[in-house]
Amino acid sequence: MTGAEVLDIASSGIWTLIKLSVPVLLVGLVVGVIVALFQALTQIQEQTLVFVPKIISIFLALLVAFPFMGSVLGSFTEQISQLIVSGF
Repeated sequence: MTGAEVLDIASSGIWTLIKLSVPVLLVGLVVGVIVALFQALTQIQEQTLVFVPKIISIFLALLVAFPFMGSVLGSFTEQISQLIVSGF
């Protein structure tokens, strides 16, 4: 196995990780900004106000994104399995 092949596999793994994490991170970012804007507009300085909406929205985003995440992870696993079977 050459260095270029190792880098291709690592790059593919990193892109798969990015594809898996983007939906959840974007939802957390958007909800965090909305709550921070709400806090700034109403001058509520409660630090724990951010956590409950963020946790609920991330949980819902995970429920919605699980089929997409499963298909991405399944295709990556098939790709790696084919490389192992073919002997690289």
